[in-house]
Amino acid sequence: MDVNVMEEIERIERLIGKLSNTQKILLSTDGSVTRILDVLRGTVTIRTLKQEFIPCNQEIADKLNISMGDPVNYRVVVIGNREPLIHAVSYIPLSRLDDGFREDLIRADVPIGRILKKHNIESRREIEVLDIEDPGPQLRKIFGTDSPMLTRTYNIIHEGEVLIRIKETFPFEWFREEF
Repeated sequence: MDVNVMEEIERIERLIGKLSNTQKILLSTDGSVTRILDVLRGTVTIRTLKQEFIPCNQEIADKLNISMGDPVNYRVVVIGNREPLIHAVSYIPLSRLDDGFREDLIRADVPIGRILKKHNIESRREIEVLDIEDPGPQLRKIFGTDSPMLTRTYNIIHEGEVLIRIKETFPFEWFREEF
């Protein structure tokens, strides 16, 4: 279910203050965040903090439209270059991956958008949630700030099914400059 992005951005601004155009683009894009970051900050890389195949819980199973306990690739990465820019957590049902995609995913430090492009996977992104969160200990350590975090959660849809569910997070104080 795609949310009304403009209404959600206005809600966030009422709660936290004005967002820069760059922040609005990062929260609302239905394209590759990696490509946007490449343009804004130079070529970015992925640092994988955790990647494992796990049985999904009921909440994730419901979001992915699979059965509880089905195996998913759980991946936590930081996208950046000289500094961390975005923290991302993804869930990917293994049953929906072909062997080549799965092998590229296991290589870990390749952005999902680049894997989709390499395999010519036609897909669309549906944003489900835009929000603000207090940073937990892990995000404070990664970003070195207590700033509130801007988040977006979206699904990458392929052939009518959720192929990937991703939550991206970055500090409110990041990307404040206007270009």
